[in-house]
Amino acid sequence: MKVNDDLLVLELSANLMGGPTLIHPVVIVDEAMGLTLVDAGLPGMADAIGALLSEQGLKLSDIKRVIITHHDLDHIGSVPAVVEASGAQVWAPEREIPFLEGREWPQKMPTPQQADQLLADPNVPQARKEMIKQMSGMKPVTLKVDRALKDGEVLPMAGGVRVVTTPGHTFGHASLYLERHQTLITGDALSSSAGQLSGPFPAGTADMKTAGESVNKLAGLDVQTIVTYHGGVVSEEASGQLKQVAGQMAAAN
Repeated sequence: MKVNDDLLVLELSANLMGGPTLIHPVVIVDEAMGLTLVDAGLPGMADAIGALLSEQGLKLSDIKRVIITHHDLDHIGSVPAVVEASGAQVWAPEREIPFLEGREWPQKMPTPQQADQLLADPNVPQARKEMIKQMSGMKPVTLKVDRALKDGEVLPMAGGVRVVTTPGHTFGHASLYLERHQTLITGDALSSSAGQLSGPFPAGTADMKTAGESVNKLAGLDVQTIVTYHGGVVSEEASGQLKQVAGQMAAAN
């Protein structure tokens, strides 16, 4: 789906938290800088990404960089394959890099011993248990990160892409704000369904209080369109919806 001249939203089928769903990597388009893929789905999705690009007359080899919002497996699983096919660089928020490069264990991926304990705990929500079952036995994906991204820096593509750190879902989660078209790419800092914006999924969010503070930070931006990884495009009254969600999360915390 073409959102504007700077942004394509991809839609990939996935099985997460025990059921089928859709996830939405995005492609930032800049004639001089080439394509920038933001997040890359689960392992094994590179061919599907390539097929969606081909529908727009593009190729995997046109991708010059992959920007990662955070290190959860459903966002980085196919990054190695995309890099192999394209030679793209990997850019990531500074605090996420130790997880991506294997110097810290993934924040929400339990070790085998922890998984057994959590699955046996009656107080752990079922949605969390389904996520643990899916992750059990998976090996963390490790990547070489070529560039660290810092809060507030503006990347010289598509009229300016501002990095906005939005921790809470993970320690170093970041969102991206495309200044020319006032478009916000939220990763998992927010979610949506049928154009209706919501907060991040509690079962997958490490720190809801910090996540709420990050949503309040995003609500200070001048936003016309929002793209969430889980849910896709939010365009109707996007700024008002964002402010409403920020208020709801502040009240809950």
